[in-house]
Amino acid sequence: MKTKSFLPAVLTLAAALTLGAAPAQAQTEPQAEAQARAQTQAPHPAGGGPRISTAFSIPGAKVYPEGIATDPRTRTVYVGSYADGTVYRARPGRPEAEVFLPSGTDGRHTANGLRVDARGRLWVTDSTAGVAVYDTADGSRLAHFEVAQGAGAPAHFINDLTIAPDGTAYLTDSVRGVIYRVTPQQLATGSGVLTEAYDLAPALRPRPAGGFSLNGIVSDPAGRYLLTVDMPMGDLYRVDLRTGAVRRVALTGGDLKAADGLDLSPDGTLRVAHNTTNTLTRWQVGANGTRARLTRTITDPSLQIPTTLAHTPGRTLVVRSQFDKGGPMSPGSGTPTTFTVAAVRGL
Repeated sequence: MKTKSFLPAVLTLAAALTLGAAPAQAQTEPQAEAQARAQTQAPHPAGGGPRISTAFSIPGAKVYPEGIATDPRTRTVYVGSYADGTVYRARPGRPEAEVFLPSGTDGRHTANGLRVDARGRLWVTDSTAGVAVYDTADGSRLAHFEVAQGAGAPAHFINDLTIAPDGTAYLTDSVRGVIYRVTPQQLATGSGVLTEAYDLAPALRPRPAGGFSLNGIVSDPAGRYLLTVDMPMGDLYRVDLRTGAVRRVALTGGDLKAADGLDLSPDGTLRVAHNTTNTLTRWQVGANGTRARLTRTITDPSLQIPTTLAHTPGRTLVVRSQFDKGGPMSPGSGTPTTFTVAAVRGL
């Protein structure tokens, strides 16, 4: 957070997260707090509707978690702190996560996007710098790639990432509107400059200068395309990995405004966390990725500004960021409760 290029991005993030935020009904602060606590502590009743409970808690008073990743081999869950870059590890069956990578490890300021690749390596983006790759066995850093820094370098905000079937990582830049790429060959070298792969800025709808754009990103399980969301505009874009062609996905039944994290299942189910509206949506993506239809919407204050999600068998894990409680949405205002990750069944 101390880099010169990062400070404007933080201010932009606060504005972007606030865009379109409106409660479903008027509530006093004590009423909203009480309702959120009640819904956080107990699952919703059965009967076909969604059930929201707490999967595990995260230690710390100012965590403000943002990213999440699961390792299907071990069922371990990793969560990153936007506030200071700490990465937490939640082991199966344990009620509280533990620190895996302490704050400041390798100079990391934030931990935005997280992914575990097919070989069990943990990728962590730092919005101020780039991405680092860690051994999940001992926490050692295996590789790191950074954007250009210094005088004359463009402003940047490295946000989320996805790993394609061929092992290539793709990362979004929310300020520049570009997608970077790290190939397996680059990964083998251990370090380097992040390579710009696709510039989506010409395709994006107009916005104020310096405003946020790209956020969550997922890759087609067949390796044909990427899907990435333009958070303030509510658009979903498809990037063809063979030709580089960019097109806006035709959405039916809704839009993706305030959409943050994405999760795409092999059957074409796209799950989305909409942060400021405390909403989760489920979409069915067409076979070629050019169309998506809204099939379910869950809005609940107990989601506490959900920034991203990871679908696992039987449940979807959702990060409760509490960014509006003294975090990037309201610096210096509000006090967060215990930080947790929600388990949502029925999404």
